[in-house]
Amino acid sequence: MGEILGNIHSIESCGTVDGPGIRFVVFLQGCPMRCMYCHNPDTWVVNENQKMSVSDILSQYDSVKEFCKGGITVTGGEPLMQIYFVTELFKEAKKREIHTALDTSGVMFSPSSHRGEGVLNKFDELMKYTDLVLLDIKHIDDEEHKKLTGHSNKNILEFAKYLSEKQIPVWIRHVVVPEITFKKEYLIRLGEFLKTLKNIKALDVLPYHDMAIPKYESLNIPYPLKNTPPLTKEEALQARNWILEGMKA
Repeated sequence: MGEILGNIHSIESCGTVDGPGIRFVVFLQGCPMRCMYCHNPDTWVVNENQKMSVSDILSQYDSVKEFCKGGITVTGGEPLMQIYFVTELFKEAKKREIHTALDTSGVMFSPSSHRGEGVLNKFDELMKYTDLVLLDIKHIDDEEHKKLTGHSNKNILEFAKYLSEKQIPVWIRHVVVPEITFKKEYLIRLGEFLKTLKNIKALDVLPYHDMAIPKYESLNIPYPLKNTPPLTKEEALQARNWILEGMKA
C-alpha cells in the first residue's frame, strides 16, 4: 500500500486552545455532523483542499517545533473520518517523542468496530499512539443531540466509555447554547454521565458565540442560530457548576 495522504483543511502553528501547551494544530477536511453552532462549516465537505503526507506534516512541524513544544493536535472537521492517516501521523510523532492529541466528537466510533473484527483493530491501533483525547460531547440527550447535530449521541457516549476502559486521558469539551444545552436538567445529566468515567483530566465549558456568522454568509449557508444570543460568562459559570453538581451526585 502506498503512502497514506490526508485531506487537509489548514494548519495552525502556535495554537493555545487545542490541548496542553503551545501546539501545532492540523485541521482535517470532512465532517458528517452539522452542528447548528459549527464555526468551521468550510470543513464539512470531504474531498476538498490539499492532500498532504505524514512526512509533509512533520516537516512543517519541524520548522516551528521550537515554538510548539506542547505537541501536535489533530482536529477538523472530524479527524476520525481519516483514522488511518491520523494513526500513521501519530505513530511517526511518537517515534519523535511528540505529544499527540486528538480533538474529536467520537461520532465515527461503533462499539463493534474495535472488538476483534478484521485484521486491523483501527481504534485500538490509533489509541496506542494517542496521549490525549479532546472529546466534544454536544448534548447528553439523544433526541436533542439529533436536533442539534443531525446524529445520535449513542456512539459518542460509547466512545467515551471505551476511552475510559482504555485509560486514555480525556479533556471533555461541552458548548453551552442558550435554550439548547443551557438547561439544568441536561447539564446535571451530563455530569452524572461524566461521573461514570475514570479518565477525565479536564472539563472545558465553552460558551456559545456567534462569531461564525460572517463565514456562513460568505459561504452562502444559512446560519441556524442567527437569533440566538451568545452565552454570558456568568451563565457559563452556572453551567459548569450544574455539571459538577451532577458529577458529585
